[in-house]
Amino acid sequence: MGCEGRSAEPLAGAVGFARVLRAAGVPVGTDAADRYVRALGAVELADRRQVYWAGRAALCRGPEDIPVYDLAFQSWFGDAPPPVAARGGRVREARIAGLSPASRGSADRRDDADGDALHVAAGDAEILRHRDIAELTAAERAHLDRMLAGLRVAPPTRPALRRRPSRTGPVDPRRTLRRTLAAGGEPVRPDHHRRARRPRRVVLLIDVSGSMGPYADTLLRFAHAVAHGRTARGGRTDTEVFSLGTRLTRLTRAMRSRDPETALAAAGRAVPDWAGGTRLGETLGVFLDRHGRRGLARGATVVVFSDGWERGDASLLGDQVALLHRLAHAIIWVNPHAGAAGYRPVQSGMAAALPHVDRLLAGHSLATLQRLLVEVRDA
Repeated sequence: MGCEGRSAEPLAGAVGFARVLRAAGVPVGTDAADRYVRALGAVELADRRQVYWAGRAALCRGPEDIPVYDLAFQSWFGDAPPPVAARGGRVREARIAGLSPASRGSADRRDDADGDALHVAAGDAEILRHRDIAELTAAERAHLDRMLAGLRVAPPTRPALRRRPSRTGPVDPRRTLRRTLAAGGEPVRPDHHRRARRPRRVVLLIDVSGSMGPYADTLLRFAHAVAHGRTARGGRTDTEVFSLGTRLTRLTRAMRSRDPETALAAAGRAVPDWAGGTRLGETLGVFLDRHGRRGLARGATVVVFSDGWERGDASLLGDQVALLHRLAHAIIWVNPHAGAAGYRPVQSGMAAALPHVDRLLAGHSLATLQRLLVEVRDA
C-alpha cells in the first residue's frame, strides 16, 4: 500500500477505518486506502480535524458518501466530525446520531486501534443493516436514517428507439456508407451502433395504515433516496411516490426537496390518513383511474409496500392488482413480515394479490431494502 517506513499502529488504524467505511456501504478500494495512508503521513495525527479531512478527501467519491463517512468517523474515532464553515463564516453543525451505546466514542476507544475495536465498529454497522426496523431504538433509527440518505440508487433502464454509436454491436450501414463515400470509395472499418437506454419509471406505493406504522417513516425515507437517485449519465430518476391507506395521496412533489427531513415533513402534512385503516383495493382502483391508465403505470416498475392486511374487499384488491400487472412492466410487493421465519402469505389481501405479483420481498431492514434496489434495477 505504499506505506513502507511507517509505524504499524497508524497503518492498522487506517486500514481498520477503511474496512469500517467499506462495511458501512462506501466502496473503498485499494487505491483509495493507499491515498488515505499517504495522506495521514502528511497531517498531524493528534489533530482530529486534520485526520477527518484527510480521510474525507481520500475516501469519499462524492457528496453522497459524506453522511456515511461522518458516521463511520464518529464510530471509529469516537469524535463527532468537525463543524463545516458555511458561507459568510457561519458554522453549520453536523447532525450525527450515535449508533448504539456500545459504539459511542470515548477516550479509551480512540486509543484502541487493535482488532477488537475493528470488529466492534464494523460489526455494529453490519448488525444494524440486518435489524428489524420496528425494533430499533431512537439512536439506531437516527443512524439508519443517515445510512438511508447515503444509499446508492441505480435506476432501471429500458431500450430507447434511438441508437447511438458503439464499439461493438450491429454494423451501422448509414454511417459506414457515409465514411466510405468520404474516403472516395475506399473500404473503411465498419461503424457499429446500439440502442440507447432510457430510465424506466419507478412507482412506489407505500401503505401508511396503522399496521405499517413502525415502517412507514423509514419507507418514506427510502422513497426519498430513490427519488433522488441518479442515472449513469447524471440525470434524475423518473420516480413517482404515492401513499395508500383509506385514501390515495400523491407524494412526488413532497419528495422533491433534497433535504430528507423537509421532504418527510411535507409528506406528513399531505397524508390525511396516516396510521388509519386499510382499503388497498379501493385506493389502488383510484390510482389506476387517475394515474395508472393515463400513463404513470404503463411500462413502469411498480413497488407496493404493504403487509397485505385488507379491511375492504380482498377480491377487489386482487382484481386491481391484476389490472395493474397488465399495465406495468413488473410488480414487486414488499411485505415487512415476509422476512420472518415461518411466514406464510395467508392474509386475505396478500393471498388475493400474490398471483399477480412478480416478486414478493421482505422490507423490514436496511439489508432487505438494499436487495430491493437490486431487484428494481434488474426487473
